[in-house]
Amino acid sequence: MKRTLLLLMMMLLCAGAAQAHKASDAYLILEADAAGLTQRVDIALRDLDRELRLDANEDGQLSWGEVRVRAEDIDSLAQQGLGLALTDADGSACTALALAPLQIETRSDGRYAVLQRRWQCQAAAQDLTLGYRLFADSDPTHRGVLSLSGPAGAAQTLVLPPDGQLTRLRLGVPHGLLSVLRDGMHHIWIGLDHILFLLALLLPAVLVREGRHWRPATRLGPVLLDVLGVVSAFTLAHSITLALAAFEIVNPAVRWVESLIAASVLLAALNNLWPLLLQGRWRLTFAFGLVHGFGFANALKELGLRREALAGPLLMFNLGVELGQLAVVAVFVGLVWGLRRRPGYPRWVLGGGSVLIALQAVVWLLERVFDLRLLGF
Repeated sequence: MKRTLLLLMMMLLCAGAAQAHKASDAYLILEADAAGLTQRVDIALRDLDRELRLDANEDGQLSWGEVRVRAEDIDSLAQQGLGLALTDADGSACTALALAPLQIETRSDGRYAVLQRRWQCQAAAQDLTLGYRLFADSDPTHRGVLSLSGPAGAAQTLVLPPDGQLTRLRLGVPHGLLSVLRDGMHHIWIGLDHILFLLALLLPAVLVREGRHWRPATRLGPVLLDVLGVVSAFTLAHSITLALAAFEIVNPAVRWVESLIAASVLLAALNNLWPLLLQGRWRLTFAFGLVHGFGFANALKELGLRREALAGPLLMFNLGVELGQLAVVAVFVGLVWGLRRRPGYPRWVLGGGSVLIALQAVVWLLERVFDLRLLGF
């Protein structure tokens, strides 16, 4: 019994130790035309510094000079991670030309190195083979966001895990919705603030409050009904704001959205320690689910989708979020249902787990409100 409770506490502790900030992304933009293809790769300087130690004087700040002198090393790393090959309509291999001068671009999550080059083809570029494995050995959460447009100009987006598996694409043929669904699942699984919000709500679901004490629930039906209400409220709420933000009908500042998400995690955990809202918890879930939807929208916007082509990817991304969320809920509820009768569950799992979640939420809240970088645990 003690070992099982300890295992669950370690799961919560490990969740708290992980980062809830934006995952590592690189952006690959390919635009084909009648004479070949223009390739652009944007890679975060923080990722490049981790791999190549660009900060030569180790002062914690990357200067333009430190980045510029390593342009060849950066390009070599990018080419190894991309594994790109291109053939034209006649089946002839296209040739990669020299790298254009290195540039720097600032995105919402920091500065990126911009690598650009042309691919010269004898006829129109047609078949693309890509084996993406950038940062595969150092960051399993990394992904590549591929924006691909053919001669007709219609752009499509794919999300590539760094697994090195060959992706074969024909320019002008639609691709990508399945990868957007996978990215929705990926986002909920690595979005620890979203996960801890859900877990804080699910921890007391298998208990019944009597006065100042908790007792284990005796029937599974009411527990599942309560969980269904919580999950449905969260789903409905974040679906509304995800759509509003994705179509830029409402566009709140990212910093305050992320701060409110941290506050929602904190309040959900504190409600377990000092219960104020026991009945109708779905109302709390719905209110904060609206905020989490804006957070999901920020991840979707990072894919660089055009507004006129957003409906399909929006649906698939949201479906991916729901599938990822349901997987977490099913596993966790099954686990805590089996543990609910353990004497230590109310104190050590519900109480101790909520304390850990609350403390991590405080760290996130301070970081996001005051733009700090603190140590999580």
